[in-house]
Amino acid sequence: MTFFKRPEWCRSLRMLALLLATSLLPPAFAAVTPLDHIVAVVNDEVITRQELARRYDETVQNLKRQNTPLPAREMLEQQLLERMVTELALQQHARNTGVRVDPTQIERALQRIAAQNKLDMAGLQAALEKDGLSLDTLRNTVRNEILIARARERDVDNRISVSDAEIDGYLQTQAQQGVETEYRFSHILVTVPESASPEQIQARRARAEDILAKINQGADFAQLSASHSDAPNALQGGEFDWRASGKLPTLFIDPLKLMQPGQVSPLLQSSNGFHILKLIDKRGLDATLNVTQTHARHILIKTNELTSEADARARLLQLKERIENGVKFDELARLHSEDASASKGGDLGWINPGDTVPEFEKAMDALKPGELSAPIQSPFGFHLIEVLARRSQDVTQERQKFVARQAIRERKAEEAFEDWVRQIRDSAYVELRPIN
Repeated sequence: MTFFKRPEWCRSLRMLALLLATSLLPPAFAAVTPLDHIVAVVNDEVITRQELARRYDETVQNLKRQNTPLPAREMLEQQLLERMVTELALQQHARNTGVRVDPTQIERALQRIAAQNKLDMAGLQAALEKDGLSLDTLRNTVRNEILIARARERDVDNRISVSDAEIDGYLQTQAQQGVETEYRFSHILVTVPESASPEQIQARRARAEDILAKINQGADFAQLSASHSDAPNALQGGEFDWRASGKLPTLFIDPLKLMQPGQVSPLLQSSNGFHILKLIDKRGLDATLNVTQTHARHILIKTNELTSEADARARLLQLKERIENGVKFDELARLHSEDASASKGGDLGWINPGDTVPEFEKAMDALKPGELSAPIQSPFGFHLIEVLARRSQDVTQERQKFVARQAIRERKAEEAFEDWVRQIRDSAYVELRPIN
């Protein structure tokens, strides 16, 4: 059962057997028998052989669930170790730059995981233990993922801007191309360090060319992704679900337009390294849209090191009571909301389906005009939502601009994230040691 991306496995049976066997040996011999050793040093922390073994076991199970042929153990272990090094460097960066995670947020995330799998917390714990995992291990994994996500939001996502000129250029290109195309494809990335020497670049190119040659000779793309790719989704076969052309870099679009399903691109080079694409499928995308719009306003209280989830919820309940007793919503929004809409009394204008995060949209859609929600949690914090009106509207032009902005933003954010990860990894002190 897979509940999350990268769980840590409990001690393997092999290691348990080794521990038991060692306990039966004479004391002098048992004292010097190595049960574990360091395989990597990342700044002031280490990764041990046992940790790598747990990650390897978990990854093998996931690959088997996906029916992906298993790479050679040595190659997969090297891939996993590099990923663990990068993850640890990102976690350290987040902690060292002030990112903190409220324990209540972790528990909320665990509850969502349980709900997504139609379980309560006791059922989640039982299912984890059945797969050789523990709730504490899952809790630690969730904490680390939230750490990295918050650091990314602060350092990458919040710094992305999209100009009106970029939107106009995007729409002009789409008009020239006709109906936009969506692609499903797989991707292999061989990264190049930011300050790589010509010799290092050539070595990485040779590695990528060797991978491409194996693919062209009939090797399994997903297997090569798992064993060789540096992309974040390498262990999922490098596969991307449907993506509109506007959300892809030009480097990818140009070859994908000319490819047929099943074909593989030539080697592509970017500032991040070398890419190989395999087209799975493509389809047209009709941009015309009639939707039901909602005019809503909200008050947002963010959670952080100073404001807990309980505090945020309690503040909003007090504000809701004041509104129900006659205080104007817009006045309280201007005074208390921590959203950019506060200056407008919390007014979000007319909202299209998909414009907001799912938690917000679900709560908003459940309200009738004039109704006020209970405090609603989203990734941004807690919201008090009021629906003002609804209407059916042809939003083709408006929606086109929104889709264009989102597509450009997503593309920029993905590229900036890759650069950010590479910079943090390159700036970390890393010492790799023999695995065996």
